[in-house]
Amino acid sequence: MTDGLLLIHAFPLDARMWEPQRDTFDGRFAIAAPNLPGFGGAPGAGPVTSMGASAAACLQALDAAGMDRVVVCGLSMGGYVAFELWRMARQRIAGLVLANTRSGEDAAEAAAGRRALAQRLREEGSAFLVDAPPPLLGPDAPSELRERVRGLIADQPAEAIAAAAVGMAERRDSTPDLSAIDIPALVITSEDDSLILPDVTASMADHIPDATLIRIPRAGHLSNLEAPDAFDEALGPFFNRCGLPA
Repeated sequence: MTDGLLLIHAFPLDARMWEPQRDTFDGRFAIAAPNLPGFGGAPGAGPVTSMGASAAACLQALDAAGMDRVVVCGLSMGGYVAFELWRMARQRIAGLVLANTRSGEDAAEAAAGRRALAQRLREEGSAFLVDAPPPLLGPDAPSELRERVRGLIADQPAEAIAAAAVGMAERRDSTPDLSAIDIPALVITSEDDSLILPDVTASMADHIPDATLIRIPRAGHLSNLEAPDAFDEALGPFFNRCGLPA
C-alpha cells in the first residue's frame, strides 16, 4: 500500500476535469481520479446518487489502486463527497483540499431546484443543460474552455446527472464536522465563482483548526480548469505539509 492523491470531480462533469493536475503531479506520487457513479462510463448507483455512495466508490478506487492514505481534493460536489469520506474513513485521509465548495446543506429552495432539474433531465434529456450550462466558468474564460466544459457535460448520461442532483439535494450538513477536522486542510476559492460565492467557501477555513485559505483571482467555479497554474501552485506546498513530494 502507498500514499497518494485522490481527486474528486465536480458536477456535472467527470474525472477528465483533472487533466491539468494529472499533468502537473503524475510521476511524483500515486494519483486516483475516479469517475463517480454514473459519470464517465462508471456504473450508476440507482435513482439517487448519494454523497455516501460516491464516497464508497472513491474508497473502492483507492483499494483497487493499492493506496492506503491519501490527500483528498474535492471540488464543488467533490467537496461534498470529501466530507462523507472524512466521516467514513478518516484514518485514510492525510489532508483535505476543499475547493469551490461549502459545508452547509441546501436550503429548501435550492434543494427543490435540484429536484426540478432532475425531473427535467429525466423528461427531456440533457441537451438543454449542454446548451445553457450553469455558470461553471468566470466571465473571462476563453471560448475553447467553455466548449470543453460543454463537451464534458454532453458526455454524461442525463440519468447520471439527475441522480447526482437529487443526491446533492439530500446531502447532510457538514458544518458541525469542521471543528473536528484534525488534519491539514486547504480551502480554495476563486474571485469570480458565482455558483458558490467566495465568502461562503472561505468561511470554512475559520472553523477548521489547521486550515489555509487561498483565493484565486480571475477564475470561476471550476478554478482548477480556469486557473490551473494558480491552483497547482497552491497544491504543491500543501502536499509537502501532508508528506507528499511536490
